[in-house]
Amino acid sequence: GRDCNRQSLLFGDFMAKKKKTAYVCQNCGYDTVKWMGKCPGCGAWNTMVEEIVAPPAAERRGVGAGNAEGPQPIAEIAVEDLPRFSTGSGELDRVLGGGVIPGSMVLIVGDPGVGKSSLTLRVSADIARAGHRVLYVTGEESARQIRMRADRLQAIADDLLVVSETNLDTICAHVERERPALFIIDSIQTMYRPDIESAPGSVSQVRECAMELMRVAKTAGIAVFVIGHVTKEGSLAGPRVLEHIVDTVLYFEGERNAEYRVLRAVKNRFGSTNELGLFEMRDVGLVDVPDASKLFLSERAMESGSIIVPTVEGTRPLLVEVQALVAPTPYQPPRRTADSVDVKRIQLLLAVLEKRVKLPIGAADVYVKVAGGIRLDEPAADLALSVAMASSFANRLPRPHMVVCGEVGLSGEVRAVSQAELRVAEARRLGFRAALLPMKNHRQLEGKFTDMELFGAETISDALKCAMPREKTFKK
Repeated sequence: GRDCNRQSLLFGDFMAKKKKTAYVCQNCGYDTVKWMGKCPGCGAWNTMVEEIVAPPAAERRGVGAGNAEGPQPIAEIAVEDLPRFSTGSGELDRVLGGGVIPGSMVLIVGDPGVGKSSLTLRVSADIARAGHRVLYVTGEESARQIRMRADRLQAIADDLLVVSETNLDTICAHVERERPALFIIDSIQTMYRPDIESAPGSVSQVRECAMELMRVAKTAGIAVFVIGHVTKEGSLAGPRVLEHIVDTVLYFEGERNAEYRVLRAVKNRFGSTNELGLFEMRDVGLVDVPDASKLFLSERAMESGSIIVPTVEGTRPLLVEVQALVAPTPYQPPRRTADSVDVKRIQLLLAVLEKRVKLPIGAADVYVKVAGGIRLDEPAADLALSVAMASSFANRLPRPHMVVCGEVGLSGEVRAVSQAELRVAEARRLGFRAALLPMKNHRQLEGKFTDMELFGAETISDALKCAMPREKTFKK
């Protein structure tokens, strides 16, 4: 048995030298010449992944290959504006930081069916019509399927080239021959390198393919868009590995059957990570939504539990409707349901209302929803959520044509928010005549908006009295 094991190790060593690959544990880094179910180093199961053994230095290719310049003082490095070209989509340009930079690598991830391929195909046609050559590489569909989708999306252009290929060496040869300004990989999970024995979509294939694409982008000055898929658990290897390699990571949010999609930048080396792009799904694909606030408020009904909150995503103000429904229930424990809001945040605000305002709301069912599907993550929405739940519980209409924003502390205090002037200006543009703000922001903006009525609140009790005055506010 010992001789057989020794021969097996020798054969594995020979095959590893022939393939120039090894198996490395993702948990502790233990390496071996053959795959094992259990790592001998840390004892974890199914953590061994195949990796390429580093070639000699003469054969090694990196992102900075060909750069003969040595280290130089940072003060002597020339600074020049990064050239950008527009994608044809104002919302996508906003999220990217002003357009596409040659030599950059952008990762677009989202659930299957959310609209990643539709958006990139339409953007490819717009860029091609502007005079830039674009290469669209698909590994999931045939070229005929892409043409059928392009007809539906009205994305036909002479400089838009389409190829169905999954071999990365062949793709790089196409890129070297065509020299496009942008090429798109749809999707990275289907690409593979022939010198790696693992299946497409594995950690080794995704990482090595991404590094090769990054090398092509940096050395040739070609922008690369890479599409990746994620599962609900986020356990797929591709996007998480790629986030550390690419320059920009864009996440698509929104349900497959929903009308609106949100594009967020979670990493951007050439712009802000707080920007947001909004798209609407129509028959011709995803269409930009330039005035999102007006669209979100177009179907609003004046009812108890409905409050408008001015939120800010990057440099973009949005007015979003927060709806709350508080109903008595004979069942225990009562339900706490939230859509597009963290349910733990709702439970915290309910505890503040019951402890600091003496509002007996803990024994009722509470349902909270953000109209339009926009997710509220910033603390400035705390006060609007609290007023909406209190309004529904008391069945009293809030003050008409008023927006509410502010952060609520555990002691019941209302804390100041950032960019208050931008929020109030957006509310005035859409016809709102009153704003409930933290007292600190009220003092800062006093006298700047003479055509609006500004109210300041130091505690959540003061805010509820201001938002729901007793005169003519009871809902029959």
